[in-house]
Amino acid sequence: MHELFGTLSSMDITLLIESFIGLVTILGFLLFFLLYVSKKKKKILREAVKSKSSLPKNDSFVSLESLLQIIKDKKSTTKELSEALDLVLKHHGTIHPKLGVRTHPDFDVYGEILLRICRHPNTNTKLILNFDKALEAKNEAYKKDINDFITKGLNSRGV
Repeated sequence: MHELFGTLSSMDITLLIESFIGLVTILGFLLFFLLYVSKKKKKILREAVKSKSSLPKNDSFVSLESLLQIIKDKKSTTKELSEALDLVLKHHGTIHPKLGVRTHPDFDVYGEILLRICRHPNTNTKLILNFDKALEAKNEAYKKDINDFITKGLNSRGV
């Protein structure tokens, strides 16, 4: 060991130790900052989702992405889910026509909505069935695809 550090003076060792302590301190500060900012972002996102769920009361157009965020949020209540699904049907209920036998690429968002609704902890049978029936009624060509996503969502619940 003396051979390894034999060429280093005590001043060099002190500088190495101080540098190591400084780097550890900077790393600790960065980790604290990262955790603090991520908690703040989550809080802002939660508030934005809640404010978006209150936006629809004035009957304005709401984007499908913002409604999907409400549905994705595990803390959304059954009432918020119901309102979001009603707005999906009202503003985005008609899916683009199929491309031959293939579904339109925009149908993927509806498939995700169906899966999320089936898996959501605050959902219920009435909510799922009402959305399923209304979406099928507006989109006859997608009936089989909608049923497939409902089946996948219910099977993935792990009940």
